[in-house]
Amino acid sequence: MNSTFNHEDVELLGKKTLYKGFFKMEEYKFKHRLFDGGWSEVVTREVFERGHAVVVLPYDPVNDKVVLIEQIRIPVLESASTPWLLELVAGMIDPGQTSQNVAVKELQEETGLTAKSITKVNQYFSSPGGTSERFDFYWAAVDSTCATGHYGLAEEHEDIKVHVVDRELAYTMMTNGRIDNASTVIGLQWLQLNYRDLLQTDCEK
Repeated sequence: MNSTFNHEDVELLGKKTLYKGFFKMEEYKFKHRLFDGGWSEVVTREVFERGHAVVVLPYDPVNDKVVLIEQIRIPVLESASTPWLLELVAGMIDPGQTSQNVAVKELQEETGLTAKSITKVNQYFSSPGGTSERFDFYWAAVDSTCATGHYGLAEEHEDIKVHVVDRELAYTMMTNGRIDNASTVIGLQWLQLNYRDLLQTDCEK
């Protein structure tokens, strides 16, 4: 189903930077067409600008295992049982980089693994009510027997532990709330729906 409206149905009246540090906050003033006809009043919204990113699901279709990473996420300090989260590999796309190149690089930096193959699945906005961030989602075929140890870039204050988990256990951890961050939930749900095709693909090779 296509949207009724497009970019021509938004009038951008102003945009200014409110804060610029590790991330950036922008203020937008705009009007937009209404479903019932006419135009809205002037709307002001603050938008968290952090660029776009990739997320990579490292999956071993031979051994039916998922490689997860664990690291501290300070924004959830007050709302999670622990600020150390189990996640998929992810990283920001800097200007001049392609998302696939970033996916390959981040997989190596955060797990020490080299993908046998890497395939883009889809893309999605992480929280479009407040941020412009879009994720490009890939799955990478890996050899999970090589996954172990601690990784991350010291200059980026990364301290990452690698975990190898049975696919079914990873899915159970998602359904019982042990894994509760959006990118990992989306990735594990997609895997649960599609792993049989991935296993068949690997067998055909």
